Amino acid sequence: MADNESSKKRKRAGRRNKSHAQKLKLSTERESTSPKAERIDEEAAENPKASASASAKRLKSQGKLSNSSSFLDKMKAKLSGGHFRMINEKLYTCTGKEALEYFNDDPTLFDTYHTGYQEQMSHWPELPVDIIIKWLKEHSPSLVVADFGCGDARLAKNVKNKVFSFDLISNDPSVISCDMANTPLGSTSVDVAVFCLSLMGTNFPNYLNEAHRILKPRGWLLIAEVKSRFDSTTGGADPKTFTKAVCDLGFTSVSKDFSNKMFILFYFKKKEEQDSKKKDIEWPELKPCLYKRR
Repeated sequence: MADNESSKKRKRAGRRNKSHAQKLKLSTERESTSPKAERIDEEAAENPKASASASAKRLKSQGKLSNSSSFLDKMKAKLSGGHFRMINEKLYTCTGKEALEYFNDDPTLFDTYHTGYQEQMSHWPELPVDIIIKWLKEHSPSLVVADFGCGDARLAKNVKNKVFSFDLISNDPSVISCDMANTPLGSTSVDVAVFCLSLMGTNFPNYLNEAHRILKPRGWLLIAEVKSRFDSTTGGADPKTFTKAVCDLGFTSVSKDFSNKMFILFYFKKKEEQDSKKKDIEWPELKPCLYKRR
């Protein structure tokens, strides 16, 4: 009786060992030949609830990574935008000479500024430089042009005229780096002087004096500026006061275009006969154009 019971125990132990060995072999084969995805599927078959929980955790983790990446991109954009606004405010509240020194100390700031500037301009339905390009194309290509504060020299790249492009820093061989109050051009040497959103310094009258110096008699002065700078109800200059000051400098007002909601265009011509007496010109303060956070 004892031998019979002992025999049964040995048979049961043998079956358990055989079953364990088969499972171990199968597991080893699966580990060496099956990809991770198949093992996960096996686990899912054995324990669907645990697998669903693990899958949810993986998706949540992936979502967190994606959200983290998106958050970092947004933070970088905010930091870049904030840096642009800081530089922009400085340019409106310092002289041209100070701005030149500022960018010469760190030329990378100029690139930061123009990257932010282009992003701001992308929200405008129409750009003043395009209107000026159109105006030049309607006039003789023989007119010599001086573009004060040219930026990426878009004007020069889109007309047949000879264009002298000036800005504080030059990353383009065709752009002349200088303080716009002191250009290297000779007196009465150009036919058109352009200021497209570039009357930024606190000494902007010096830029207009320089334009007057280099323009030929009956030469054109084209000024495009942000409309808010000439909104007297919000602290901007009165357009009539500004026009009078430019005329006192030695120009006649030809026309003004207020049709665009973003900017104003002024068209002046240098007088052929200049007054012998220098006038004390009362220049209005042009309100800085400070961009809002988006």
